[in-house]
Amino acid sequence: MSDLQKTFSIIKPDAVATGKAGRILSLLEDNGFRVVALRMTKLSQSQAEGFYAVHRERPFFGSLVKFMTEGPVIVMALEREDAVKKLREVMGATNPANAAEGTIRKLYAESIERNSIHGSDAPETAAEELKYFFNTIELSQR
Repeated sequence: MSDLQKTFSIIKPDAVATGKAGRILSLLEDNGFRVVALRMTKLSQSQAEGFYAVHRERPFFGSLVKFMTEGPVIVMALEREDAVKKLREVMGATNPANAAEGTIRKLYAESIERNSIHGSDAPETAAEELKYFFNTIELSQR
């Protein structure tokens, strides 16, 4: 048996506003993810800017921050074997037009930006993103 891995995900404001969060959570659980920690929150501008700081110089940064602060999001710590890679597969391509059938983005995304879900892209990124939203005690709950 390989080791369990944690990853980080956000159900974005578009999916929360349109009532898709429960379906997305079900899809994640159906794909073997265990929810370790979960919280609904509304990101402030500074929280969104800090979280997406890696994109600060990109042309879409301003609109991304505006979108991510427009309504509640659900932040989650998820766990399973090979969690980072598997979440990327279950989410689908960033552009929903290119996403595989049955993936979250193919099913629920509106556009490249309003694409329903964020997931960490590497184990190192997951560790940083998890720390951004959750403390050690929250992440160690069994």
